[in-house]
Amino acid sequence: MSAEAKPLSGLRVLVPRGGAWGDLVATALRDQGASPVIAPLVDFAHTSEEDRLVEALEKLEAGYYDWMTATSATLVDVLAHHEVKIHERTRVAVVGEATERAFTDAGYQVSRTPSEENNSTAGLLEVWPEIDTGEVLKVLTLRSDVAKPVLTSGLIDRGHDVTQVVAFRTIGVPVSAHIKEDVESGRINALLVASARIGREVATQFATLPEDTIVACVGPHTHREAVAAGLQHNPRHGDSAVKRALLDTVESAIDQSDMLD
Repeated sequence: MSAEAKPLSGLRVLVPRGGAWGDLVATALRDQGASPVIAPLVDFAHTSEEDRLVEALEKLEAGYYDWMTATSATLVDVLAHHEVKIHERTRVAVVGEATERAFTDAGYQVSRTPSEENNSTAGLLEVWPEIDTGEVLKVLTLRSDVAKPVLTSGLIDRGHDVTQVVAFRTIGVPVSAHIKEDVESGRINALLVASARIGREVATQFATLPEDTIVACVGPHTHREAVAAGLQHNPRHGDSAVKRALLDTVESAIDQSDMLD
């Protein structure tokens, strides 16, 4: 497909997260003709449960847990920050392509992921045979402060010994003056809003957007929360072909679970 024929040709898209997530999304956008600009609007900060986290990570390194779960690639950074390695006897279950890629790149073997048909936290519980044998497993579930504890609840309901820890907080990151100018001038003419938290940052940091700027929110929940936070969007774009192509491209590269902060 020539550059002119690609559906996202002419779009310069702000990709609001970095790391494995940002790389996957940027690659998918380039393949469809867009020019991605990675400018993280969120980052992680130390948890308010630092003492509990340190204790859990010490047990993780010692091999106390049978399994650990992860729904965010950021957890690899948390492990690295604390200089902790997952014990070889502890198996890892993850949700999300970017999360799996981050753990694999860090040298960890991922033992369980959801099916492609239901790539979600609930989907992981459906394809995890070890949790339905009747044996009580020790499981460490690590998550962000904004992620819903779906895995924790599902494992507890099955009678397992679950240690849940909020491993990091999601905070806003101010963009550079150069990025802000490019957005407000329209040189960056499409904004990807991948979560409600990112939507709040877009609403706060880009109070004035050109009418032609496409604002693409991934999922109805993200859209509702972002609009409630004051995010501008031009109703004229609606479900335009370009906007739909932008969302389809992102969703083909990153499943819904990877939209978590």
